[in-house]
Amino acid sequence: MLLRLNDDDARPLHEQVAAAIRRAIATGECAPGERVPPARELAAALEVNPNTVLRALRRLRDEGLLDFRRGRGIRVAAGPESGELAERVRQLVADAERLGVTRAELVSMIEGV
Repeated sequence: MLLRLNDDDARPLHEQVAAAIRRAIATGECAPGERVPPARELAAALEVNPNTVLRALRRLRDEGLLDFRRGRGIRVAAGPESGELAERVRQLVADAERLGVTRAELVSMIEGV
């Protein structure tokens, strides 16, 4: 799992870490059932405190995206298709196509927000 944080992002670090992991799940980089690297490894790779990573992982567990099992580590519990956000994105893409907006134009609009 290759995660990156944006130095220009004003959000707290734990939110940035959670967003990066969400993104990895949404893009399929992390599939349901796949093991997530230990918090210490993620913290070292991202150059943040392990407690920051743990806070992000707990948040994702509470959202139902990760599953914590003693002795088995942390695994991806659900793919993006199980989330409400994925459904909203599908609806947005469908609405854009209906209105004649190309995917490239839609991406440009989203990036501009």
